[in-house]
Amino acid sequence: MTELDRRSRGGSAGTSPAAKLNWLRAGVLGANDGIISTAGLVVGVAGATSAIGPILTAGIAGLVAGAVSMALGEYVSVSSQRDAERVLIAEERRKLAEHPEAELEQLAGIYRARGMSESTARTAAIEVTAHDPYTAHRDAHVGLDPDDLTNPVHAAISSGISFTAGAILPILAMWLTPAGVRIPVTFVAVLLALAITGGSSAAAGGAGRVRAMLRIVLGGALAMIVTYGVGRLLGVSGI
Repeated sequence: MTELDRRSRGGSAGTSPAAKLNWLRAGVLGANDGIISTAGLVVGVAGATSAIGPILTAGIAGLVAGAVSMALGEYVSVSSQRDAERVLIAEERRKLAEHPEAELEQLAGIYRARGMSESTARTAAIEVTAHDPYTAHRDAHVGLDPDDLTNPVHAAISSGISFTAGAILPILAMWLTPAGVRIPVTFVAVLLALAITGGSSAAAGGAGRVRAMLRIVLGGALAMIVTYGVGRLLGVSGI
């Protein structure tokens, strides 16, 4: 997974609009994972047996395993990202201390690339360096704030909670409906939930809702059809 993807899943611990948007996307993605993976499990088992016990056991086991796996994977990955960010910040501090003139020229070059004239860029670089050299060069070169780095604990908790919230839906749909309509009700409930989360994700990112909803709904439907077919095949064969 790329750093951009990771930021979308784990997000930053900050309170900027971009950070809040990342947290929203992370929650939607985690919920989608929980809905689809757990729905596939319970529908697959329901294809093999109508007994509610095995269905709920599979669903709850999938929920717990998925939430733990998502949280642990997010914690490890975001921890690695945070370590890399700290290395970048420390390296920038070292270069500024050892080669201040070279860093000043680099900063002026960054300002020139942003549209400033030669004289204006150098003047701006000198002024911001005189005011707060570390912050000015760190922001321009690496774009990271040491007080606003990715937080692995927050990312893990967010991922685990959002997965759990999504996974609960297909379990409840199976549990609370009669055996005769259990599968179709779950199928419809899952697709409606996916349409909502898909639309929310698209709205958060400013993308078209209809296309995003169709993608996630068709993907979820395909997953449930395949797992139901596997369950039916194994149930009929008695494996």
